[in-house]
Amino acid sequence: MTPAIVDSHTHLDFPDFDGEHDAIVARARAAGVTRMVTICTRLDREPVSRALAERYAEVFYAAGIHPMRAHETPLIAVEDLTRLAAHPKFVGIGETGLDYHYTPDSAAAQQDSLRIHIEAARRTGLPLIIHARDADADMARILTEEYRAGPFTGVLHCFTSGPDLARAGLDIGFYLSASGIAAFPKSTALREIFAAAPVDRILVETDAPYLAPPPHRGKRNEPAYTALTAARVAEVWGLTYDAFARQTSANFDRLFPKAAR
Repeated sequence: MTPAIVDSHTHLDFPDFDGEHDAIVARARAAGVTRMVTICTRLDREPVSRALAERYAEVFYAAGIHPMRAHETPLIAVEDLTRLAAHPKFVGIGETGLDYHYTPDSAAAQQDSLRIHIEAARRTGLPLIIHARDADADMARILTEEYRAGPFTGVLHCFTSGPDLARAGLDIGFYLSASGIAAFPKSTALREIFAAAPVDRILVETDAPYLAPPPHRGKRNEPAYTALTAARVAEVWGLTYDAFARQTSANFDRLFPKAAR
């Protein structure tokens, strides 16, 4: 029997998957991916993500404003996010965060947006889903400051940052999520950061349609490929795939209680 595993972060509402959702969910199921969280990165697309979660038993959803979009519209209100959280399959806040690689000029707007999402996570008790790129120092500082002001939980999704941000996140109880990048042959340094983290704080994800793991690198990613990433990352802790699938599924249940089995 194929061990059950969770894709903690995918983007099924993206046009890359239009007209193929039945087949994508079926392939995921066949690969042992029994649950997946589709992440809405702009609120005008929230109804699409909600409809997917309502259509498929395996699909849950989260919503927020991606940091690269934080400057495009007026800041979202905390109340707008908490209202969405009432849906039974709405399981997380975000993704939100900081991205100074592509949008450094909007750093101030990104930080304001991040703090709003943090407050929504506090009020709802739902985990915060963090995107961080080329912003490690500010991200570590804001998460630490905000946690001291009032606790919240979350995950550093598609973790590719340095050891300092990993430690800052782990110190406040966050989880690290491994994407297909962690399975790339040259990602040795990244796997070493994961190896320094406790395995009970690890999730796996696809970030589909992006970042497909080998042997599909460079092609469209999809939730079924969670198993390929997990098989490679399990080696970091010397675990079998079965043991790692069980562990990361239990981790997911702990962080995302609304989606727990």
